[in-house]
Amino acid sequence: MSKPSIPLGLVFSRSGPYAMMGREMEKSALMAVDEVNQSAEFDFTFSPHLRDPGGHVPAYHTACDDLIRGQRVEHIVGCYTSASRKMVIPIVERTERLLWHPARYEGFESSDNVIYVGAAPNHAVVPLVRYMLEHISRDVFCAGSNYVWTWETNRVLREIVTSAGGRILAERLLELGETAVDHIVDEILDRRPPAIFNTLVGESSYVFMRALHEASVRAGLSIPMLSCSLCEPELKMIGPAASVGFVTSSAYFESIEGAENRAFVARWKARHGADSLVSVDGQSTYVCVMLLARAIRRAGSSDVAAVRRAAANHRYDSPQGPIWVDPDNNHCFLTPRLARSVPGYQFSIFWEADAPERPDPYLSNLDLASIGAKLGKRGDPSANWPTHLRVVK
Repeated sequence: MSKPSIPLGLVFSRSGPYAMMGREMEKSALMAVDEVNQSAEFDFTFSPHLRDPGGHVPAYHTACDDLIRGQRVEHIVGCYTSASRKMVIPIVERTERLLWHPARYEGFESSDNVIYVGAAPNHAVVPLVRYMLEHISRDVFCAGSNYVWTWETNRVLREIVTSAGGRILAERLLELGETAVDHIVDEILDRRPPAIFNTLVGESSYVFMRALHEASVRAGLSIPMLSCSLCEPELKMIGPAASVGFVTSSAYFESIEGAENRAFVARWKARHGADSLVSVDGQSTYVCVMLLARAIRRAGSSDVAAVRRAAANHRYDSPQGPIWVDPDNNHCFLTPRLARSVPGYQFSIFWEADAPERPDPYLSNLDLASIGAKLGKRGDPSANWPTHLRVVK
């Protein structure tokens, strides 16, 4: 007896300025779809309908409108940039559909029609900025892409840094896809900031990091760089020399120890090749599909309201660890981690939280005064963290 099929929209830019990440996310979604369709645990299958907006923001609305009207899709997994997500939200709210959003994002948003599976700012930005303040510098140079991810991330960065007595030395922005980076590199070499906070996206980021590395080597400089958005496949795009030494925050790294992740990475490499690399956004896309499948199974229906209720507080032991949706804001409990990029296009994790942390998309629980008050000596990454956090050796 054949299983009933549920249409599923997959909206990722396989072309355009961040095509590499779009392809990785789509590959992960299709891997999850195949696993659901082949599993006896589910009494239904997914029928994926792929759309490629090409990185053009208005095209995301067109793609989702086509999926909803033409394919009667109730659930859409997709969007990498915040600009694309914000373009999609009005149509999923108007038509009572559900967008499962995999990517890390800047926060300050909560929609009943979006399940936010990527990291909220308290999972990614806050731990990274605290580490910078406590172990590197209170002054920082910012380079980023000119859209909402950078605007909001830099706003949070500025509030935390200034509350600790630090300074934003500069804030230099490029349009999405822009690769003319020499003026920013020249300014960095001239000013020699103690740290760089990078929120550039896609090819803009890869070109910037290669150019800065080459210029820094010639000048005999070594300036720490921090990022909330780098992942393993991007290290490969940057290159073997220029991709080493970045400090990154993320809920997922391929190097996470644990049975679930080891099995997931093994399945990924068996499917995509031994030299392929898993990204945080790819893994999160996989998790989106799995959370959706489990919610449909629990609800006994693909109805959006029923699925939303079934997804709330349902724990899934994912490759990144335990994860579940907070019904108060539709964001996920995640485990924050910090790591340094190392040779071989990998990250070495040096800190992680003891347990998944509740999402705080509006940073309503951020205590700026305590961050400034707790700054101490730089050194061991465990020195100034609260007791409920631990360092990974």
